[in-house]
Amino acid sequence: MAFRFRRSYRLLKTDEFSSVFSLRQARSNAFFQVYMRPNPLGHPRLGLVVGKKTAKRANRRNYIKRTVREWFRLNQHALGSADYVVRARLSFTRDTRADAVTALSALFAKLARCRASSSS
Repeated sequence: MAFRFRRSYRLLKTDEFSSVFSLRQARSNAFFQVYMRPNPLGHPRLGLVVGKKTAKRANRRNYIKRTVREWFRLNQHALGSADYVVRARLSFTRDTRADAVTALSALFAKLARCRASSSS
């Protein structure tokens, strides 16, 4: 199984982000807000939003994005065919990274349960 994060696995265009936001199937916690929309591509795609209000410094915003991308790269095989937009709500550091990753995993698990119950 390949654990790559290629360009085809990313949401790049404004329209792609807008279509995920417009569906408004979302879950959130203190660290993140995750939006989800099914796609016909056969693999998941990820979009990231980390605003300056969340983290003032660019290096902190980049750290948050790297952490989320790494989690997605390692877990994409279990996500199914959907577009996800992860919006950071709270900045975190190396000390609180484990808590943030746990929170992110919990949100994706909630979305998976919600998706499974709505499709059956």
